[in-house]
Amino acid sequence: MDNTDKVVILVEECRAMEINLLSPDVNQGIYKFKVGDDDEIIYGLGAIKGVGEGPVEEIINARGESGKFQDLFELCRKVDLKKLNRRTLEGLIRAGAMDCFGKNRATLMASVGEAVKAAGQFHSSHASGMMDLFANSTEDVVSSSEYIKAPDWSDDYRLKGERETLGLFLSGHPIDQYENEIKHFISNRVVDLKPQRHQKVTIAGMVIAQRTMKSKRGDKLCFITLDDRSARIEVSVFSEVYEKHRELLIKDNILVIEGEVSQDDFSGNLKMRAAAIQGILQARENYAKRISMDLDGTQVEPQFTDALKKLLQPHNSGHCRFEINYQNGQEKARIMLGKEWRLVPDDQLVAQLRELDGVGEVSIHYQ
Repeated sequence: MDNTDKVVILVEECRAMEINLLSPDVNQGIYKFKVGDDDEIIYGLGAIKGVGEGPVEEIINARGESGKFQDLFELCRKVDLKKLNRRTLEGLIRAGAMDCFGKNRATLMASVGEAVKAAGQFHSSHASGMMDLFANSTEDVVSSSEYIKAPDWSDDYRLKGERETLGLFLSGHPIDQYENEIKHFISNRVVDLKPQRHQKVTIAGMVIAQRTMKSKRGDKLCFITLDDRSARIEVSVFSEVYEKHRELLIKDNILVIEGEVSQDDFSGNLKMRAAAIQGILQARENYAKRISMDLDGTQVEPQFTDALKKLLQPHNSGHCRFEINYQNGQEKARIMLGKEWRLVPDDQLVAQLRELDGVGEVSIHYQ
């Protein structure tokens, strides 16, 4: 569990073998990974950063014979909060270990303080003997606790929380949204790489770590760790390439890198030396051939043409052709705009096109 790089590969192998890998779970999990009742794998609670054997043992003991907490408030009431402090509780939430309570993670996080406070009040009342005066049972106290509702986190923020607590992305990966595109301009996934002298390959992934240093000659060079969900690899970027692409070498950027793969004699892992680097949007612009938009003529308003023209103008400095697949009842037509409407195929353009009335699918094509 301490070797995150190996866990990343095992997680991807589970996906490839269609083995269901569940998030950590305070109601089912133990310290290590385990197999559930339906042959699924439940992520080990001990793999969450900051959650050691002591807190996990406390959770398991507090679950008791019933084996499950009903909600965040009951968990806080049953565990010893000296052993499971607020920071640990927040780590469990960000890792997805309390998704079993049926509330989004933002709501759980917003309610932690209230749950800890309610647990303290419960134990104080119980110790003073006031419990019997104001509640018929423990369940009355538990049911009186309410969550503080909060809008759910964005996918990016949720995944960031997983990476910071688990060391990897579990419920998804930032590269997923580009998966159908990336296959058009990479030669290999990281997990499939082999050492090959004098032969360049192209990979894509997210920068999850970066460090810079100076060579003996005083030149700057950079080392980044690239994660494409299938595995991770360290990429060395020497001075000439570094100076040319330094603005791209930032943590969380998704990059497309061409280079040579070799074996690291010290660690035994693979490493890559970058020869060329592109951002994901630059790679899309270089490889994409056209953008197509499906349009339902029965839903088009009279001002549609003006709205479309206004939307396209800020993006017409590229080389991507734009076509409209028009349909009105049984009538169909494909309209290809002229050269003056060659576009830059960025995410903003695609999102704005999809918001227009009558527009259906908007796709980027590489052939």
